[in-house]
Amino acid sequence: MKKILYDFQPWVLNMKLLYTIQRYDISIFMRFVNVCLYEPLYYLCRLISKTGDGFLYVVIVIAVIWQAGIGNAFVQVVLAAFLLERPLYFVLKNSLKRNRPQAALNNFQSFIVPSDQFSFPSGHTSAAFMMATLGGEFWPVLALPLYGWSICIGFSRVLLGVHFPSDVVIGAAMGTGIAYLSLYLLAL
Repeated sequence: MKKILYDFQPWVLNMKLLYTIQRYDISIFMRFVNVCLYEPLYYLCRLISKTGDGFLYVVIVIAVIWQAGIGNAFVQVVLAAFLLERPLYFVLKNSLKRNRPQAALNNFQSFIVPSDQFSFPSGHTSAAFMMATLGGEFWPVLALPLYGWSICIGFSRVLLGVHFPSDVVIGAAMGTGIAYLSLYLLAL
């Protein structure tokens, strides 16, 4: 009779890996959230998070159109990037269905009410890193401040209790990757 060693089955190893990641994710999340209990930091996080809601991106595109025209390469690549990023974000979020911290953790209340039910990946972080990457490619002098701003958006989403750290890390990678893919597809 053949003995099956379940501990060495790929799906068991994958589950152990996911469980380990989740455990560290929650541990890091709780450390971050405890920092946001200081009221001034909460208001700063809320303000930073608001800059990633989407309005600023529209203002930037309109300003560039007004200054350089609708045919500007930056405008074209931003529009292409958002046409890739938003559907991918929506499909991932609604197919993976990872609960937000408030739903996943007992006795935890986030500092703000999120706009949707699921947490993975962070759309705010994805869009911010996408814009930072594109802005940095077109105006290299702005790369450092733009990446600093996008990192602050990611941290603010964790500190406000609406995302786990891995949601933000994957959102940052997704946004950066889509930005470079858009640049490549438009050959800019």
